[in-house]
Amino acid sequence: MKHQSTLQQTVADIVDARRGILAADESHPTMAKRFQPIGVASSEETRRAWRSLLVTTKGLGQYISGIILFEETLEQKTGDGKPIAEAAWAQNIVPGIKVDKGKIPLALSPGDLITQGLDGLAERLQTYQAQGARFAKWREVYAIETAHVPSRRGIDANAEMLARYAAACQAQGIVPIVEPEVLMDGCHDIDRHADVTERVLHAVFHALHQHGVSLELMLLKPNMVLPGKDCRRAKPEEVAEATLRVLRRTVPAAVPSINFLSGGQGPEEATANLNAINQQRGNAPWQLSISYGRALQQSALHAWNGKVENVAAAQQALLKRARLNSLARQGKYAAAMEREE
Repeated sequence: MKHQSTLQQTVADIVDARRGILAADESHPTMAKRFQPIGVASSEETRRAWRSLLVTTKGLGQYISGIILFEETLEQKTGDGKPIAEAAWAQNIVPGIKVDKGKIPLALSPGDLITQGLDGLAERLQTYQAQGARFAKWREVYAIETAHVPSRRGIDANAEMLARYAAACQAQGIVPIVEPEVLMDGCHDIDRHADVTERVLHAVFHALHQHGVSLELMLLKPNMVLPGKDCRRAKPEEVAEATLRVLRRTVPAAVPSINFLSGGQGPEEATANLNAINQQRGNAPWQLSISYGRALQQSALHAWNGKVENVAAAQQALLKRARLNSLARQGKYAAAMEREE
């Protein structure tokens, strides 16, 4: 592979036994939703200020090894004039970029979704690389609606998109994060979520093989296995057992790291579930880490409230959340730690 050494170095810079990835790639509508509860209008400047606050949090690189940015952010600078991607790397946090263009209904397949963005992807990747991005992320979404949704057609179509994206990334020297998210929305039980997740991951890795994607030079960002949020909340030990069972059946040992999305879990719930997974990991061949967005940012966002005088407090809240997830990566987290300063 032409860019093998570059890809290997990026994987080595991201994957270790203590750190995880911060997802800060929210689209403009999602960012407006995040800001609305704290009374902050979403504008280019407020988004810049928030993401600058994240990457300039002193000490964050102890716990965070990568950050996924939105396209706009690659062109923005911190308060002292440094490009945000450069400020991240100054803390040994590898900058990455979300490259998909969002989901739409899959034609002739009611209930299934498909993500757009393959057109012009190679050219966009070259631009992002020149701006400092070293890895990318593409998300496909699977809603559990009926006994037949997601359908076989929908699962295969989404797997094909993920594989084509991953191949395009590796061809450009960009490490792909492959994100198939089976949503926790709905009233399904944990067994249904496990069954769909297993079928999705089987299809994804079949498609990756078909497209010649090197598994050693990619990362997987899946959902944990959970009951639907309208059903009940499961104990961390139950989530861990179900999640690890599915991963052992589907994910090849060649994949260096599995970085879970939080998928609507609360910050403490997401940390507790990660901790249980690592306590039960046994001889699992992969690193079991995070690529959390809201579950890392939420407490910091509320501490910030859009005010300059609150930046230090927000950064301390972010640092605490990142530290607790680092401990959970090692199976050393306890709920009592939430009350510590």
